[in-house]
Amino acid sequence: MAPKPGAEWSAALSHLVLGVVSLHAAVSTAECTNGHLMCAGCFIHLLADARLKEEQATCPNCRCEISKSLCCRNLAVEKAVSELPSECGFCLRQFPRSLLERHQKEECQDRVTQCKYKRIGCPWHGPFHELTVHEAACAHPTKTGSELMEILDGMDQSHRKEMQLYNSIFSLLSFEKIGYTEVQFRPYRTDDFITRLYYETPRFTVLNQTWVLKARVNDSERNPNLSCKRTLSFQLLLKSKVTAPLECSFLLLKGPYDDVRISPVIYHFVFTNESNETDYVPLPIIDSVECNKLLAAKNINLRLFLFQIQK
Repeated sequence: MAPKPGAEWSAALSHLVLGVVSLHAAVSTAECTNGHLMCAGCFIHLLADARLKEEQATCPNCRCEISKSLCCRNLAVEKAVSELPSECGFCLRQFPRSLLERHQKEECQDRVTQCKYKRIGCPWHGPFHELTVHEAACAHPTKTGSELMEILDGMDQSHRKEMQLYNSIFSLLSFEKIGYTEVQFRPYRTDDFITRLYYETPRFTVLNQTWVLKARVNDSERNPNLSCKRTLSFQLLLKSKVTAPLECSFLLLKGPYDDVRISPVIYHFVFTNESNETDYVPLPIIDSVECNKLLAAKNINLRLFLFQIQK
């Protein structure tokens, strides 16, 4: 049989390393015990789905068990994939995957860029090869001071919200009574006819009180495994008896050994013996991909900070 032309051979090889869920060529791969490949994103997605359905995760090709301990990376395939041609999303030209990121960020003449006057409110986005023409004709440098002040006020308002959060955190760090601990959420199932996944931590002690954290997926919707959008919400419960209302601020952040991205959000609650648990509040994960990372793990490890407000 005559060898395939280069383009057809590359296409055939690309097809062999497609992610089984995403249908994208795998840059980072996981390999089951029978040698079948999954891209890293598909692998995490399969583990998260199995967790939600209370099933053992299996390879989509041979149905053997898969887990982080059973699967390994295939560096030879990853190296081969890095040399396969891939299409630039802007100019549609073909480049080796190992060079594509640099091309799209720095070299492509069709890459989306912004006007240098964006700092004074210019909203223009467009291809890089039109940037010089736009900037020469951009009206923002010629705007009056009052017009620019109106634009900058809007930008300052957004910046102030960010600063308010960090100032609040710095203010909390000056409190007399501060506690933090590593918490481990473990997966459980409800006793309902159709069971639902939830997470709960063992009891832990912070600020001389005993606490428990609970978490649920997509606010306990019936079939979260059928949804592409996945979220986690959590609840803080006080298990100790208190002699007076206990007013606290608290936030959850990623643990020291996790790579999940969580935005800091401060929550407040006054705990009493009659009202000893907060409402479920969102765990501010960046997106569903980050949520899948947590669901794919055997346990969810985070860090809780508690600040007691004294009057």
